[in-house]
Amino acid sequence: MELPETILSLKGKDIWVIGGAGYLGQPTVTLLSKAGATVLCCDLNGRAAQLAAASGMEATVTPADINTGEEAAVKAFVEKQVAERGTPHGLVDLSFASTSKIMEDLTAADFNNVNKAITNTFLLARAAGTHMAAQQRGSIVLFSSMYGNVAPYPAVYEELGMNKNPVEYGAGKAAIIQMTRYLAVHWGRRNVRCNCISPGPFPNPRVQEAHPEFIKRLSEKTPMGRVGKGHEIAGTVAFLISEAASYITGQNILVDGGWTAW
Repeated sequence: MELPETILSLKGKDIWVIGGAGYLGQPTVTLLSKAGATVLCCDLNGRAAQLAAASGMEATVTPADINTGEEAAVKAFVEKQVAERGTPHGLVDLSFASTSKIMEDLTAADFNNVNKAITNTFLLARAAGTHMAAQQRGSIVLFSSMYGNVAPYPAVYEELGMNKNPVEYGAGKAAIIQMTRYLAVHWGRRNVRCNCISPGPFPNPRVQEAHPEFIKRLSEKTPMGRVGKGHEIAGTVAFLISEAASYITGQNILVDGGWTAW
């Protein structure tokens, strides 16, 4: 069977990106838009609107504020957007939470509050995925982390006097990987795919500027000898949304420069 020329094109697809104004969300929204998709860019406190205006992408990117912490609010948001835009072809959820506390100081309330992110991810994926299943098509991309797959490497942090990546963050991100598998199986016969991306070291620009020695140690731990760049996540998202990935579901894609290879 001859492959269609448009296999990597996103033209005609409507993609919702949660956390679209963040460090990894911005290049993702930009690439999806350039690949031909219309994008619903969702974030907190007007950040999505600021991104759309600053980037000049108002023609293809629609900003929206979203609070994924309440079940009724999530359902109302999805129903409103489906009524206005139709069922999305793709849902990308980059949301996360963390305390930055050391394990000894972490309270039960801290742990539970952060891991509401697991529930929030589930509620949004279920609401959007149910509409996709009714249409017999769709692609969901959730986000874990390298620390949802492996434990933090202590020497990267300890020798610089920094707290290592917190336990509640890793535990929550590990749960997202299992949720990905469950949703992929649940909706597989209805042609809704669900995959997960686990970024490796992608420190944001503020961290890179403030802690060059930390970035050096991260880079040395990675086989490729450097930290990741935002567009390297965006490309993986676009692939998983596209028809090029039409037989890929239930997978956890590690975009980590080889961090977990040794």
